[in-house]
Parts: sequence; structure tokens; C-alpha cells
Amino acid sequence: MSAVKTYPVTEQQAENALLTRAQYLELYEQSLHDPETFWSTQAKALVDWFTPWDKLHSGDFATGDVKWFEGAKLNVSHNCLDRHLETIPDQAAIIWEGDEPDQTRIITYRELHEEVSRVANALKGLGVRRGNRVCIYLPMIPEAAIAMLACTRIGAVHSIVFAGFSADALRKRIVDFESSIVITADQCNRGGQPIRLKDIADEACQDLDVVRKMIVVKHTNADIQWIGTRDVWYHEMCKGVNPDCPPEEMDAEDPLFIIYTSGSLGTPKGAVHTTGGYLLWAALTHKYAFDHHEGDIIWCTANIGWITGHTYFLYGPLANGGTTLMYEGFPTYPNENRVWDIIDKHDVTTFYTAPTTLRSLLAYGDESIEAHHLSSLRLLGSVGEQINPDVWEWFYHVVGNDRCPIIDTWWQTGTGGIMICPLAGVTDLKPGSSALPLFGVEPALLDDDGQEMHGEGEGHLVIKRSWPGQVRAVFGDQKRFVDTYFSKFPGNYSTGDRARRDADGYYWVIGRQDDIIQRAGRKYTSSDIENTLLIHPQVAEAAVVGYPANCNEQHVYAFVTLMNESSPSDELRDVLIGLVASVEGRDCAPEQLQWARQLPKTRSGKILRSILQQIAANEVDNLGDISMLFDPRAVKDLVIHRLNQ
Repeated sequence: MSAVKTYPVTEQQAENALLTRAQYLELYEQSLHDPETFWSTQAKALVDWFTPWDKLHSGDFATGDVKWFEGAKLNVSHNCLDRHLETIPDQAAIIWEGDEPDQTRIITYRELHEEVSRVANALKGLGVRRGNRVCIYLPMIPEAAIAMLACTRIGAVHSIVFAGFSADALRKRIVDFESSIVITADQCNRGGQPIRLKDIADEACQDLDVVRKMIVVKHTNADIQWIGTRDVWYHEMCKGVNPDCPPEEMDAEDPLFIIYTSGSLGTPKGAVHTTGGYLLWAALTHKYAFDHHEGDIIWCTANIGWITGHTYFLYGPLANGGTTLMYEGFPTYPNENRVWDIIDKHDVTTFYTAPTTLRSLLAYGDESIEAHHLSSLRLLGSVGEQINPDVWEWFYHVVGNDRCPIIDTWWQTGTGGIMICPLAGVTDLKPGSSALPLFGVEPALLDDDGQEMHGEGEGHLVIKRSWPGQVRAVFGDQKRFVDTYFSKFPGNYSTGDRARRDADGYYWVIGRQDDIIQRAGRKYTSSDIENTLLIHPQVAEAAVVGYPANCNEQHVYAFVTLMNESSPSDELRDVLIGLVASVEGRDCAPEQLQWARQLPKTRSGKILRSILQQIAANEVDNLGDISMLFDPRAVKDLVIHRLNQ
């Protein structure tokens, strides 16, 4: 790790940063050694409380029964809207960019407050009350954000389902969530392709007595079926409704939302996040991780259906009085310039996206970027999986023009927000490393026997102490909650990830424990082999998995997507296998290398390695619900190729 190039903090970055290096270290030490003072100070500075807390924190990881800010009362909608009305009522809260380049809408804090209040009152008119559950199945349109905030205003618990999930996937979540209200749209467009949301929602709700009302946003004016006793038009529901709705006073530990994992190979898991702790964590991590300044415009490209969209599209930016950009479409529609066009059009300052998106953009070359000024950019961010060093370098040099720090973030649905990342103007950058923990986060590395490792090393990444934004439960399944997060390494929050720690204390998250390949008596990481394949200029993406060789060993199987101008050939396959052998050693060389038009990815952009492992092992009879993937055809293409080998 010592040979890794380091990018020191520049004088300009340090001058503009919220914190100095010394202040970060002082605050971090305080967060661990005097948590009462640290969290009380941050909570009072970042969140408005109707009633202060009686007890800051209780519980531990032995049972998973953790509470923060017990006795306190607050409202998330009030914190995201009302308290900004005196200072920034006419500032843009949400900038919406539609699927087509000529579709734009700007919503100020005053307008957003009025619309949220109308929808909140309308929901109450339909009988929705505090603690009731509302399922939101909407695309990336303002009504999705409005519906979320309206739920928080009246104390209803929302659950967002990614628009485009299959009817079966939606039905599973509605049934598990026991949602009496579903909010959807007639249809949406993504990448110029219509997705008939109402039809999907109708199929999902067929014969479901639990669903009383389906609220429908008229987004594209598509023809839809109508069930008169159940369906309600969103715009008619809000017509003439009072735009003033007093916010409900919620307990800090009241559920705020439930967010489901993709569940493509099993029952989806409903992670429960609560009101006070989550909001503080969203506000704090957005402020410090993204070095938030007045006037910043953040574009978090994650869909609102994922935890990244919850925390860094909506709740974090609005709690801090920022402006957040919402994009309905696909990164390369109608052409490969769309992302850069949007950044220039709206003077985006913070661009937060996934490595998979970056790799798809990199495949088009640098010409489209060079035609844009991108001068508004001040900070770049990466989320979702490890960013390959070569992609990091391209992001930093080409997109950021050597001046924008890259905030490579590690966190999970269960953490609620960012846990480990560099801080702009504070942390020197190492391509591929998430660097150092944020305030109150105490990570550790454990060996296979659960013993803590100190100094440099590689092991299981765990978190040793509670933080406000952590998941509180798996909805309706306490045993699954404890088994998932606390059973493997008792007394710790188990992340399921492996990580390295270097001599400077920087963390390098390798990936899921399942991504480790056992070979020739040693353990290899998929990411190391993938990074080597990505060295070749014709490789756009690579995913490596292990498949059984014998009882103790695995073979290496590589799936490779080439740059747009490149064509697969036996000669290129031999070159890539030889490249891995020369860099990583012969034991790492793939026995099989399969060309992939596109890798199977979840709707949030993560490569679904479990499916690749099944394909590699030629176990393709039950791949789960692949309709929930971004492009199910990618899996079908890979299966056909594998069966024909």
C-alpha cells in the first residue's frame, strides 16, 4: 500500500474547507471520549427540537436494542422546510431535470413547504394518521420528494419502492409493509423508454385487501385503467386543500421510514430508521462529508428509492438549507453528454455518483467532457462500491480538472449515512481508499476468529459503538435483525465487508466477504483481479467471481465489458488472462473469461455478483427475480453464452 500515490490537500482546498485538520482530529477524539458533549452540541446546532431529550443514548450491540435522544420530540418536515422560511424562502430547494433536456422545474423552499402541506392535509383527508404506513412507487419527479416530506409532516411512515421494480417485487413490499396507501404515477420515461407504473401497481395490488387507496400522479398523460372506488388523482386530491399543515410532534425513536434491500434472491429486508437519530446523522454527514457551503448545489445521482437518495438527495441537503438536484432520466440519454450538460446548465457544485456510472461514462472517452466547462464543480463523490484506482484518476484529472477532491464514501443501508470518507481540505487523498472514519464512528478489523487486529492488516470490518443514524430493526423480524448485524461478531455491528488498513490508518474496503476467492491455499479479492483487468485500455468494466474447483479451492471466472470502440477476440482474451497472471500471479489468472455486453446490476448500480457466481458455476435454473435488475436482458445474454460454452 505504500506505493499508492497520494494527493495532498492543496492550500486552496484547505482555505475553503469547513474544518482544519486539527479541528477534525479534535472533534473526532471528542466524539469518542466525550460523546455526551459532542452529540449534544451537534444535535443542538443541526436539528430543531420541540422538546429536548431526557437521555442521549442507551442500549448496546448485545441485543441490538439501541436508542438515541430518548424523550425528545421533533419533526423532520419542520427541520427540512419550516425553519428555512425566514431566511431562504425563495432559494431553490429542488431543481428537477426531466428525462428530456427541455424538462426543468425549480421549486423554492416556500413553494415546497406549501405543496408538502397540501399533500399532508390531503393524506389526512384520506384517513392517514400518525404511524400509518404509505408505500411510494414513483419515479424521480418532485412529487416523490413531496410525498416523502408530507408523510413525515403528519407522522406517517413511508417506504419507497424503486419505480420499475416488477409487480411481484412491489407486492412483496406492500404485503410486508402492510401499506394501506400506495402513491404511484400513470407512467414515467427513463432513457426515452416508457415504464407503465400504474399497470405494474395495479397488478401488484390485485386482490390485496390491505390497500385502501391508490393515489396517481398524472405525469405523462398516459392512458391507464381506473378503479373508481380505490384510485385517486394526486392533483384532484390536492385541489383547494389548505397549504398550511402544522407538523406533528414525533418522538425521536418513532419510525421515520422503512427501506427494503433489493431481495432479488430472497425475501426483501425492511430496514427501519428512526426520526431523531437519522435526521441528525443525515444533516451532520452531509455538512461535513460534502463540505457544505451556502449556495452549494448537490447532485446525488442515486434514485430516491435507495438509502443514498433518501439521505443525500433529500433529507441531508434540505435539513442544511441546501439546493438538491433531481434527475428523472438515464446518464447517457439522449446522448453521452447529458450528465455534463446538466452540471453546466445548473452550475452543480457537488457531484455524487456511483463507480458503475463513472465507468459507463468513461467508456465514451474524454471528448464530450472536454466540450464542457464544468467550472462550477467544487467536490466529487463516489458511493455504492469500491472505486477502481484508474476510474478514480480519470474522475479526478478529467472530470475534476485536478482541483476537485474526491470524497470516496463507504456506508450501507443499515448505517443510514456515510461512515468512512475523506474530508475536503482536511484529508490527503489516496485513489481507492475511503480514508478515515467520521465523527463517532469507531471501526475495527477482526480476524476470522473474531479477534481485533491492530495497525496494518486485512480483516472483517465491524463498527464497535453505536451512532445516531444506525438501523433500529428489520421490520417484523427481530431475529433476522440480530442475525444480520450483531450475531457474527458479538458486541459489534457486522458490516459483512472486508477491508484493509494501511500504515496511515486509511481504510480500503475490499468488498463483501462473499467476494473472497480461495485459491492455492490463499485468499484473493475479486477487486484486485478486476483492477488489473481494468488496466487494459480496451476494458470498460470487469467483474470477477470464484466458482467451485474442488472442496477447498475455487477457479477464477471473469466477466469483461469492453469499451464502445473495441471488439472481443480470442487474442484479446489471451492478453487479458496473461495480464492478470503477470501482475497478480498465475494463481489469479482466470480459467474462464466471458465477454459481457453489460454486467447485471441492481437499480442502484451495484453489480450483482451472486448471479454471476451462479452463472460461473453453471447453476442457472433459479436466478431469482431478475426483473428487478436495471437490465434483465444482461443476465439472459450471459446465461445463453454460458450454456453454449
